[in-house]
Amino acid sequence: MYDRLKGFRDFYPEEMAPRREVIDTLEATAARYGFREISTPALERTEMYVDKSGEEIVEELYAFEDKGGREVSLTPELTPTVARMVVAKQQELAKPIKWVSTRPFWRFEQVQQGRFREFYQTNVDIFGSAEPEADAEILAFAADALTDLGLTGEDFEFRVSHRDILSGLLDAFDAEVDTRDAIRAVDKRAKVEETEYLGLLSDAGLSYDQAREFDDLVATGDLDAIADFGGDDVAAAVENLEDVLAAAEDFGAREYCEVSLTTARGLDYYTGVVFECFDSTGEISRSVFGGGRYDDLIESFGGQPTPAVGVAPGLAPLSLLCQRAGVWPEEALATDYYVLTVGDTRDVASRIARDLRAAGNVVEVDVSGRSFGAQMGYADSINAETVVIVGEQDLANGEVTVKDMASGDQTTAPVEEFPGDRDAPTYDDLA
Repeated sequence: MYDRLKGFRDFYPEEMAPRREVIDTLEATAARYGFREISTPALERTEMYVDKSGEEIVEELYAFEDKGGREVSLTPELTPTVARMVVAKQQELAKPIKWVSTRPFWRFEQVQQGRFREFYQTNVDIFGSAEPEADAEILAFAADALTDLGLTGEDFEFRVSHRDILSGLLDAFDAEVDTRDAIRAVDKRAKVEETEYLGLLSDAGLSYDQAREFDDLVATGDLDAIADFGGDDVAAAVENLEDVLAAAEDFGAREYCEVSLTTARGLDYYTGVVFECFDSTGEISRSVFGGGRYDDLIESFGGQPTPAVGVAPGLAPLSLLCQRAGVWPEEALATDYYVLTVGDTRDVASRIARDLRAAGNVVEVDVSGRSFGAQMGYADSINAETVVIVGEQDLANGEVTVKDMASGDQTTAPVEEFPGDRDAPTYDDLA
């Protein structure tokens, strides 16, 4: 008997059904916005992640040497892969490039609520537009995807920030500041005690008083005061943030957005507007998902300068939000018809099953040579809505029996007319 690896999960049919429904909803929403599906490999060269994030990233990867002597890793995220893909065909691709994919990723990290070592995300990205409308469309897609799942504005909020505002404010202080470390400290602000947070800002180069002043500015979110303090670069970033929010208003997503400059996103490649989705009730303490602009990544991979923005809802934390809000799809099997055979009736039962399937129904038939009672028990176990009984005696009378499993009521129908020109005939249609 083998145990499942820690951080990896099995999904049985009852559990997989709602996951498939959620994935289908996310992808259908993306398709309405014109995002085109791509498929990407599970393995990439480890150096791609080292070049982007430093040698220390290897500790978080499932990294190994393959049989060809190459250092490779299971992909921990999609953004470097799609950056590589854009660079490979940059001159051929019409702009903006709008891609979507849902797939698993792998990170060797501490397992906790909503975070596993193998996890699934739907990634949605736009390449080739620096306009505020591109950021707003990502926000609008994310909002529509959540409302399509049955959530409302009472359930979630987008905390929207701007990395250039944070970096510009840090540059405005008379200090030698490691901007990367300081922004990472901001990203940890809600997760650590105040003294530790201020200590992290001090370690990044601010004095204690400067750290206090910086935190007061970003915590209040007064964009006018921030623009005045930070100078022209910060004022331009503030204007960009306001332009994105104005576009989000037109796109129907502004009502879900709250300016929150203490939202930083920990990944270094973010360059402009960033946001994170949170449970409005606070019952889920961590971010549900996030996204933002990463305008420099394509160029860093050897391509032409190409602005980019994206978002990546993860299935595990998203399921927590949907379950908390009571909109997670039911974890149960669903079957439209079970065609039950009694005696030597396989040819007719198979014809009925084929006709019902051709009309788009989910149909099962007996493939195990079971008794009448065993077949009825199985039909009940798969939540069959209707059982069509094809028995020798029924066929001798030119009929089949149609049974509604919820009520137990049943009636007969002429075998040659079933299902006929009806896509999904039920007991109610025939009684």
